[in-house]
Amino acid sequence: MSANQVNEAVEACARGEQAAGRRPGEAPEGTVFMSRTKSFTRRTRELPSNLARTWEAHAHRYVVEPRRGVGYTTVAQDFTLDLAELFGRSAPVTLEIGSGTGEQIVAAAAAHPERNFLALEVWVPGIAKLISKAVEADVDNIRVIEADAAQALPIMLGDASLDEVWTFFPDPWRKARHRKRRLVSDNFALEIGRLLRDGGVWRLATDWDDYAWQMRDVIEACELFENPHVGERPDPEDPQPERGGFAPRFEGRVVTHFETRGIDAGRHAHDIVGVRRPRG
Repeated sequence: MSANQVNEAVEACARGEQAAGRRPGEAPEGTVFMSRTKSFTRRTRELPSNLARTWEAHAHRYVVEPRRGVGYTTVAQDFTLDLAELFGRSAPVTLEIGSGTGEQIVAAAAAHPERNFLALEVWVPGIAKLISKAVEADVDNIRVIEADAAQALPIMLGDASLDEVWTFFPDPWRKARHRKRRLVSDNFALEIGRLLRDGGVWRLATDWDDYAWQMRDVIEACELFENPHVGERPDPEDPQPERGGFAPRFEGRVVTHFETRGIDAGRHAHDIVGVRRPRG
């Protein structure tokens, strides 16, 4: 489905919901649905005036508006993306899950115009800031969707449709009782493995040590992935201090404002890499 087709479908959906007194993503009155465990907390969708102007002027170039399920961050069960149509060309595709304000993905898109970059983000002001950075960098090889990756990816993308996936600094959910909400899990690894082509790469990073151990464990436990850095860079703080399994810093990963905050707090990042094993 092309970006124009997507937007037309959303507009039609929005007209129907507005006629019923609802905004896109809102549940009909009296609807009962099962809530899902989310890997993020909801933040404001409201934009200050400067970002609202940016959105109005430039969102059509970058933002994909999917048909919605119930909730602003869901996609409808029949919503699919044709990536070649979406970008207007066939090229390797990198997906960034949790693009924040766009520092990472815009820098990568500017450095690699031969690649396509798709971002999933749930924070609307962050998407607006991404748009602003993309306009300033004059890049057109980025598309962004407001969507919960765990809900949307199994629906909207096909097998072996991606060349690379980035999951940099996802919410660490530090309290033990909340760790079930962490995005990187055994089940999520299977989904990323489905999406990646053979030899495709899943790059992860976190500055929370126990999440780094978990990410490493998830990659090495998943039959779809190989960790090319098994035994490398052991960490004395690791519960298995001789085990290692951590990658060198990805040279394409910029030092974002978010990472700088962690550094200022005395934390350091671990990089983890999973390479998709050949199918069959």
